[in-house]
Parts: sequence; structure tokens; C-alpha cells
Amino acid sequence: MSSEPKILLADLLRRALASVAPSHADTAIVLERPKQAGHGDFASNLALQLAKPLHRSPRDLAAMLIAELPASPLIEACEVAGAGFINFRLASAAKTGVVASVLAAGDDYGRGANRGCRVQIEFVSANPTGPLHVGHGRGAAYGASLAAVMEFAGFDVSREYYVNDAGRQMDILALSTWLRYLAEFGVLVPFPANAYRGDYVLAMAHEIAAGHGDRFARVSAAQVLADAPDATQDGEARLDALIGNAKRLLGEDWHWIHDFALTEQLGDGREDLEEFGVRFDCWFSEKSLFDTGLVERSVRELERRGHIYVQDGARWFRSTDFGDEKDRVVQRENGLFTYFASDIAYHLNKYERGFDRIVDIWGADHHGYIPRVRGAITALGLPPHKLEVALVQFAVLYRGGQKTSMSTRSGEFVTLRELRNEVGNDACRFFYVLRKSDQHLDFDLDLAKSQSNDNPVYYVQYAHARVASVLRQWGGIAAALAEAPLTALASERELALCARLAAFPEVVASAADDYAPHQIAFYLRELAGEFHSWYNAERMLVDDESVKLARLALASAIRQVLANGLTLLGVSAPQTM
Repeated sequence: MSSEPKILLADLLRRALASVAPSHADTAIVLERPKQAGHGDFASNLALQLAKPLHRSPRDLAAMLIAELPASPLIEACEVAGAGFINFRLASAAKTGVVASVLAAGDDYGRGANRGCRVQIEFVSANPTGPLHVGHGRGAAYGASLAAVMEFAGFDVSREYYVNDAGRQMDILALSTWLRYLAEFGVLVPFPANAYRGDYVLAMAHEIAAGHGDRFARVSAAQVLADAPDATQDGEARLDALIGNAKRLLGEDWHWIHDFALTEQLGDGREDLEEFGVRFDCWFSEKSLFDTGLVERSVRELERRGHIYVQDGARWFRSTDFGDEKDRVVQRENGLFTYFASDIAYHLNKYERGFDRIVDIWGADHHGYIPRVRGAITALGLPPHKLEVALVQFAVLYRGGQKTSMSTRSGEFVTLRELRNEVGNDACRFFYVLRKSDQHLDFDLDLAKSQSNDNPVYYVQYAHARVASVLRQWGGIAAALAEAPLTALASERELALCARLAAFPEVVASAADDYAPHQIAFYLRELAGEFHSWYNAERMLVDDESVKLARLALASAIRQVLANGLTLLGVSAPQTM
């Protein structure tokens, strides 16, 4: 029951419709798989669609369509059901044919035709102010899986990481590193509670000291603290004052420390993601938006269109005109552009690169940011429907029943690398996409490490390894399976497995269209479950050669589809376990 029977069924219905209602022959024909197997293999609501315009009872119209269906060996039975649905039951040969289709297509089974649609997917884009933690990991796994699924479904996909290399957070990291470095040479400045405090900051300070000695430490603590307000009064203002003093005292050397910290953390994050199987086609620099003048140009264009006003010396975008809860500053009274201004410029840049669809993957805490970004896009005269935003809830890691904190500045967090080292890439990638991206995910560390049927990734991989083991025991030539007598597949379990295989291309298309790679994970669990049940109930290496070859061909097709699905999720398909 590959996609071909579905196409043939639609053609048969179309011919019946042309006979029953020629004036409505161009009506879209929808065929869906019923949720309950007892309702057949496919169902159509065509009679329900046409009942009103044709002034006929849906059930009567369904019966008329069935009567006009051309004879076909594809259909075993056809009946009117419910309010007027047409249920089709396919002949066994039509169902088992999918095995040959899978074996012939191999790694390409389930791949969609080129849709002629350029899609940019931007994901992770974490500030390079420290190691990626387990919360970032979910966005990485989701984005990488979505990109792979959409590419497989026929989209032209570009993967992008937006590097926040021009904002205040990078200044705070540079200051944090410098203060730790100063302590190496006895210049003791009370370390701000709201600076970055992780061990990785100390490591960068040690590296600078080892390579450059006291070159950046020829200052006094009093100079660093000059005119800085008391932290108990305003910690953020104190931080900004320390950053200002550091820039003044270091001059051009400030840029060196800033760039060193950026390069170290960005490089660490890039390496971490590559080891996680997550790659990007473009690492886009926020700083480049300022260097090219695009931020200024974006604000100027909004002003030209009448969407900017000046108040208290600052420039404000009329965000409330586009559904936002309040207007937003794009340029402060001191002339500095806000992060929102650079975000407007970044999205303008995306549009100017000519993508047909732009997918931003953000943390769920950015939900309120959507209307202001869409508003700015609309205000610039760009089509807002091109922008899609997928929200990802952070995963919560539980270790020994205790929730683990993941605060980046405090340094009290579990890194993605630590998680990968503990449970492995496969468990991480699979567990992260087990739920819809906007649903909370509790990452059960003990379950992820267990070798049991309760562990979903183990359960799916074990099904793949089981088939590989049977094929090794058989020892025959894989090419022989292409000629297997599939009519020997007759049991209820075998036909259900064929139906499950045939659904894979539709699942891929649905997962791509809905931005829902978790649908692939659900599908793989269901396929693995049906396979394990069949495996435990039937022998494959039986004496009857026809039955043996047919069952091995089905098992091999199952192994192929499991491998294809796991690949889309960035998970390995082991030959042994």
C-alpha cells in the first residue's frame, strides 16, 4: 500500500465522479487512512463534500459513486460508512507491493519530489557567552531534525545560526574574563554577582595570562571601580560602569579580549554542535548588520514609512499599530541601536536573500517577541506570511529525581556536552524530539541510559539490529529479496506492517508541513512495536522457501524504513546491540 495505490484510488474516484456529477469533476479528492483498522485502508469524504451542492443525501451519493467505480484488482471491498464516507479495503497484493517499493528505493524511500521552495531555518542562535546547556540541546535537536525532514520532503533548506556578537552580553563576558584575569596578577576587584561565573571563564583567563603575561593587567582595582555605583543599589548599572571603565582603560586591547572570549566560546559551541550531529550552512554575524549599515537603513526606512516617532530623545517603533502590547525603542537617546533594531535588520536581510519561507526557532520565553517582529516586517512592506516561528520549550533534566539548574551566568548548569557524554548522542537526539516542540519535556536521565523496552530509542534501534541479525543468520544475497513472492505475506500482522511502511512517505510530508519531527519519532516507535510483536509471534527462517523469502523481504523493508527515519532524527541505526 505505497503512495501508488492511493494515487490509483484517487483516479478511480475521479472517474466515478465524472460519471455521477460531471460539473463537479474537478473537486479535490481527499483520501485518508482511518484511525481504526476495521474501517478499511482508506476513506474518502467526497460524498459529504458534494451532498449540499448536488442536493443529495451523502449516503445516497456515496452509493452512486461506488456503483460507478471502474473495476480494479486494487480494491477488495468498498462500502458506505457513517454519515456518507466511502471506505476502501485494498487487495492483499496492493498492500504487500510496498515491500518491493521500499527495497527498490532504499535510502530514498519516503523522499518527496522537489517542491521548488527555498526555506531558511534559523535555530539555536544561543549567545556565545558560555557552553551550550541541555536547554539549548533541545532547540539544536529540533532544528536539525526539522531541517533534515523538510529537506527529505523536497524543500531546499538552508540552516543558519545567528551569532549575537555585537550585544551587551558579549561585553559582560569580556568583562568577566578580564576580571578573572586581573586576579591572576593580584588586581582584586569584587566579582559582580551578575557577571559570568562559570569555570570556563577562569579557563579563558588562565589562557590569556599564560600567553600574554600581565599585558592587560597594568591597572589598579581603584581604576576599574572608578565611579561604579554600589551593587546593592543597582547591579546592572554597576556592571555597565565596569564595562565602560574596562573599555576606557584597555583601549584597543578591549577588542582583543572581547574577540578572544567570543572566538573561544563560539568555537566551543560549534565543536559541540558538530559532535552532536548538528551542522549549519551559515553562521551569520550580528555585527555585520552594523558594519554594512543595514541596522541604520532599516530604522530609516521605517521612519520614512511613518512608523517611527521620537520621544525623550529616543526613536520608537509604533509596534502597537501591529498588535504588540506597547511601542518599542529602536534607538536610544545616546544614539545606540537596540537589540530589536538589529533583529529588524536581520529579518530584512533574510527577505533580501530571497527565501520563500523563513522559519525562526525560538525559545518559548520569546513568545511575546513574535508580534513586534512580524509588525516590523509588515511595516517595511514585506509579506509577513513568509515568516514562521516555531517555539521550543526548554528541556528539564532530572538527575536522581532532582531538577537541575541551568543558569548561564551563575555557571550552575549541565552542559550539552556533559549530557551527551553520559547518555550518548542517540538518546539525546531521540529524547529531545519525543514531544511537540512547544510542550514541556522532562528528560529522564535514568530511562535514557537503560537498555529496556521502556527506553524508546533502544526499542527502535533494537528492532533494526534484530533484522540485521536475522539477515546475517540467513546469509543469502540481498538481491534475492527483490524477487520474493510477496503473496506469501498473508497474516494480519504482516499486512498491518505493510500498511505501516506505506504510511512513511505521508508521515514525512506531514512532519515537514507541520514543523513536527516528533511525528517521525512516534512513527518509528509504532513500527518497531509492530515488528517486535510479529518477530515474537512468527519464525522467519522457516523451511518453506517462499514464506522465508517473503518474510525476510518484509523484515528488510522494515529495517530500511527504520534506518531512514532514524537518519532524519540524527540517530544511528546499529547492526548489532
